[in-house]
Amino acid sequence: MYPWNDRTGRFSALKAATFAATLMPAVWILLEWRLGWLGPRQLNEAIHQTGLWSVRFLIATLAVTPLRHIAGWTRILIVRRMLGLTALAYLMLHFGLYAVDQSLDVTRIATEIALRTYLTIGFVALLAMLALGATSTDAMIRRLGAEKWRRLHGLVHPIAILAILHFFMQSKIDVSEAALMLGFLVLLELYRLLVRRRIPLTPLTLAATGVVGGLATALLEAGWYGVATKIPASAALEANLYFDLAIRPAWWVLGVGLSVALLAAGDRRPAMKRPRPVGGPAAAKG
Repeated sequence: MYPWNDRTGRFSALKAATFAATLMPAVWILLEWRLGWLGPRQLNEAIHQTGLWSVRFLIATLAVTPLRHIAGWTRILIVRRMLGLTALAYLMLHFGLYAVDQSLDVTRIATEIALRTYLTIGFVALLAMLALGATSTDAMIRRLGAEKWRRLHGLVHPIAILAILHFFMQSKIDVSEAALMLGFLVLLELYRLLVRRRIPLTPLTLAATGVVGGLATALLEAGWYGVATKIPASAALEANLYFDLAIRPAWWVLGVGLSVALLAAGDRRPAMKRPRPVGGPAAAKG
């Protein structure tokens, strides 16, 4: 079956557009490489970009179920597996480029992974993602059973935490992008909590969730700076009040949260009658 076909074998515009979107970052990175746009350390920059896209697609995978639940867009479930496998593909490419950077020296790679905490964390996330990828097929769902498969693929949430922690630790001083990914993860987990507690997804509760997500992002980013760098947490918090250089991650998370609330405001169905998420978040039949 082609990746742009649905389970009935028919062409799906949604799957085709998603498939094209999953390829675009790799094509762009390759183009940058060929044109010399990756800077003086091209391989190092390619390693960074593939890792970044892996985290982005992992967050996109986790966003499918909340979007389906809030917007009632059930059809989006058919691209969840594709997004999850794309996150794995970019993660494998990320590790592969790192291995090339280490001259494919297995002993050296193993030593680095064992001695450097952020590499250990990243490698654990890679192994766990490989396990999810290997069990994402319909045959494995039948073999494991729906409940066992669902519990296994629930590991995608701690995997996301490990991936973002790895991102923070290798970002050194500027953790803006890592903080943004963490903020989006916090927002998605808050939506998940609302569903578990059966709290109606009204525009008001979703707007409040966006505010909490934005504040949590600002506090977590400041906390990281306070603990891991010499930059005072208070200075990192204060930076959120200045827009002359850049819009801080907390504001982006708040903006997305409020946009979701507006999306729900346009949905005329009763909040508790919107479809509930089913299955694991890492993969779906599609």
